[in-house]
Amino acid sequence: MTISVASGKGGTGKTLVSVNLAALMGAGQYADCDVEEPNGAVFLKPELTGRDEVLKPVPVIDPGRCTLCRKCSDACRYNALAALPSRVMVYAELCHGCGLCNWICPEGAISEHGASIGTVETGRRGELGFVRGSLNVGEPMAVPIIRAVRRAISTEGDAILDAPPGTSCPVVQSVLGTDFCLMVTEPTPFGLHDLELAVAMADKLGLRTAVVVNRSDIGDDRVDRFCEAKGIPVLARIPFDRRLAEVCSTGGLVVEELPDYRPVFEKLLDEVRQLAVGEPATV
Repeated sequence: MTISVASGKGGTGKTLVSVNLAALMGAGQYADCDVEEPNGAVFLKPELTGRDEVLKPVPVIDPGRCTLCRKCSDACRYNALAALPSRVMVYAELCHGCGLCNWICPEGAISEHGASIGTVETGRRGELGFVRGSLNVGEPMAVPIIRAVRRAISTEGDAILDAPPGTSCPVVQSVLGTDFCLMVTEPTPFGLHDLELAVAMADKLGLRTAVVVNRSDIGDDRVDRFCEAKGIPVLARIPFDRRLAEVCSTGGLVVEELPDYRPVFEKLLDEVRQLAVGEPATV
């Protein structure tokens, strides 16, 4: 079973929820798909044992075979190739590594080489497996790294995927095909606006969802009214508590340092597991 934890906007407490749920799983896996700023390791403190580079195929033009027919540059949807009067220029930063130019070249003048765009690291925290991806600074495309993270997840045991914030391509790649998507939001106008976008994305992908309201004692009740209208269960409410901020600021786990919050996350994990297999939750 794979559970994705997402949020329409950053700063809602998505990682707070995902790492504490992962810490309670025992045997299972945590995958940090927020590859532009992975921080799950700050809290789970795994022992990292594996590291692999993620390579993107980038075209290489053989000038001896190229006839400057322009078929490659005309076909490229991303403008990564420019056919000039004397040669074809390759803009590696724009290339998506789709291989179309290689396939379409009638002269076989295009080959590919692997360019490093990031890494995937693996390790363990006791029984909990750990995977994280890191996108190289300056690289624009996170999706290939997220694909590599998901390939590194073992099929044994449950997995929690900590998705990036927002609703763009990296988020879609992180939550696509998961058994359940837990949305973390806050009861503010910004929180509601971005929750609506995230729920619309999940609906398009056919994902079952539930909501956790963080900092639940600030803001208003519009998030609750939205969830009620959409038939989305609110599984947990986490108050605006200075103690939580202090634990997180030191890289601690709430379920280990604040015993009164452990039952909240235990109940949340049980209910998410029930919903993921199609059983009603005891909300």
